Amino acid sequence: MDPRTNPYAPGAGTPPPELAGRQGLIESASIALDRIRQRLSARSLVMYGLRGVGKTVLLNQIRLNAEAAGTICVPIEAPESRSLPAILLPSLRSSLIRLSRAQAAKAGVKRIFGALASFAKAFKVKYEDIEFSVDLEPVEGIADSGDLEHDLAELIQILGEVAREQNTVIALFIDELQYVEEKHLAALITSLHRANQFQLPVTLFAAGLPQLLGQLGKAKSYAERLFDFQPIGPLTPEHAREAIVIPAKKQHVDFDDVAVEEIVRATGCYPYFLQAWGQHCWQIASSSPITVLDAIAATEAAIAQLDSSFFRVRFDRLAPSEKRYMRAMAELGAGPHRSGDVAEILKRQVNSIAPTRSALIRKGMAYSPAHGDIAFTVPLFDGFMKRILRLEE
Repeated sequence: MDPRTNPYAPGAGTPPPELAGRQGLIESASIALDRIRQRLSARSLVMYGLRGVGKTVLLNQIRLNAEAAGTICVPIEAPESRSLPAILLPSLRSSLIRLSRAQAAKAGVKRIFGALASFAKAFKVKYEDIEFSVDLEPVEGIADSGDLEHDLAELIQILGEVAREQNTVIALFIDELQYVEEKHLAALITSLHRANQFQLPVTLFAAGLPQLLGQLGKAKSYAERLFDFQPIGPLTPEHAREAIVIPAKKQHVDFDDVAVEEIVRATGCYPYFLQAWGQHCWQIASSSPITVLDAIAATEAAIAQLDSSFFRVRFDRLAPSEKRYMRAMAELGAGPHRSGDVAEILKRQVNSIAPTRSALIRKGMAYSPAHGDIAFTVPLFDGFMKRILRLEE
């Protein structure tokens, strides 16, 4: 098959050629923004799920739709070991420049930038990772107390007031939110709560790993009432088939039904893996229709590529003790597993390996779906661990 016309797109946040099974959630986000624009209540959206389920793709699609509808969008990716002010300020500045293009908004934007300058000045010493400046003088007494929860709430309030004056909505889009530390999450929640109380047009669309649900609840007990939590999992078998078959059909290529079933089985219906298997099927097949033999060969090729890239990158971040812990998890299967069962395989006491367990959760390699349980955040990672590392090592 011609590689130039291969329609499949495995990648980090790369939009698939067919966004199957997610239209309901995308429409819900659009409705929420329309309600906020009309000064009606709508909760912020938090999507959570494992790696490879398409959270980033969904976040980006919702943002593109929002921008097309005139929303001021603030896209942010939360890396590890960065403070919330450090990642928020530059993104706010670049996004809010759009408001200043309207003559009527210039006074309001000047007010916002003054508040941003005050906020940055107050926290530059406290959080040394802040690299931010504006050409305006800080406004004394606004968002400069040095208390993050108070100052961020004040800054968000000013943003909301200006957005209301301009009849628009400001939407924060934060990916990998689980990497934001608890006290910063608490400040963000407090700020959105105040905006909600004052009916200001400011909202949040966020995505993160499954532990994000517990992190937000721990940061502020009322988070469950402030956010619409949406679990993002693998596609249904029907939607998985659509994700494979429809892109090929657009190129006048068919799949045998048995080939599609093999791909659905091998991928577990996870969107990223569906794209990887589809791409390899296209490269391997010599003609249409793509057969089950092509799909079986694609499974071998896709796993080899995942082992050398998608899985390997995550494996190489682990300390030796963390690798041993995850290898013991793999011995038990895909999971979730009881921490005590993992300790038993390692022939250790649960308390002695608790720091390793906590480190894996912090790194986003594992999460706890229930008290005392542990599970992989990367689908199919148990198979990789068995292939790459012998248990006795």
